[in-house]
Amino acid sequence: MNPLQVDLGERSYPIYIDSDIYNNLSYYQKHISGNNVLVVCDSNTAGHYLPAMLDMLGDYHCQSITLPAGESHKTLDTVSLIYDALMQHRFDRNCTLIALGGGVVGDICGFAAASFQRGVTFIQVPTTLLAQVDSSVGGKTGVNHPLGKNMIGAFHQPACVIADMSTLRSLPERELKAGLAEVIKYGLIDDAEFYYWLNENLPALLDLNTEKLAYTVTRCCANKARIVAADERESGQRALLNLGHTFGHAIETAMGYGNWLHGEAIAAGMCMAARFSADCGFLANDTVEHIKSTFIRTGLPTEPPADMTSEQFIELMYRDKKVRDSVLTLVLMNDVGGAFLTSTFDTELLRTTLFQTLNK
Repeated sequence: MNPLQVDLGERSYPIYIDSDIYNNLSYYQKHISGNNVLVVCDSNTAGHYLPAMLDMLGDYHCQSITLPAGESHKTLDTVSLIYDALMQHRFDRNCTLIALGGGVVGDICGFAAASFQRGVTFIQVPTTLLAQVDSSVGGKTGVNHPLGKNMIGAFHQPACVIADMSTLRSLPERELKAGLAEVIKYGLIDDAEFYYWLNENLPALLDLNTEKLAYTVTRCCANKARIVAADERESGQRALLNLGHTFGHAIETAMGYGNWLHGEAIAAGMCMAARFSADCGFLANDTVEHIKSTFIRTGLPTEPPADMTSEQFIELMYRDKKVRDSVLTLVLMNDVGGAFLTSTFDTELLRTTLFQTLNK
């Protein structure tokens, strides 16, 4: 399969999408800097994929580190474990980190690569659907803070992304469904044709149909690569990729990182964004219901936690990275495939929508 390309000038890189490629050395060789390689995985992926990867990299001076799994460990303390390994093994600036795992591993490893000796090479090998379609592409790296999600980080593009469809077979059903939330997001942002294709093919995707999963990952990555190439550092258009995230990140922070999976919180967040879009007069109520039905059929939540309050939502949303000079920007919709950015919404109407949603 021909790789997709993320066009960023000298920082351009390929996205390889196929089956049974994560342990094929030919995909890595031209992207590895130097002879020192550190494979970063977590306790979920180590048993499945680490032995084969270490065997494949046998000609390199290769080390590995296994991190504790889960969003609750996406912290500066965990990043320090990677720094410790790099320094203990005397790695210098001419080294390569390989992120082998889901979005948490990719974000942590990428941030370590961005900051170790002011930047070293890293390769993304995403093993979850969410990471393959979203977090592995685009160069966003970072960790959480107790007061806000992804508030500490850096832009640092990978040397390549290797998305292996065969790794999805080891994914728990809950993780697969959470990944589909980010897939649906691409359709809602600006790809209505893909959204309706997803509605027709959800059963096959949930059944891990390899051909349809490969098409899905390719379509999502092509959409994201186009947006990232136009706006690498999220000064405008790229912020559309945050549809539902301002609401969803508030849920993740309030409930404790990892109690709601990222995709679960984003699914509820997109439904909340759709509801508020309708309350603002931008989106038809029938479209809101169709969007909710898509997430219901996927097995994802469409409502926020009942024990959150509207004031709690407002407080957490105003800690969002999209707040500039105390002004919050939201991603709303005027149709399926019609997402847009706005900071001119009525804050009191937002409070009303949140209160009504939480008190049904």
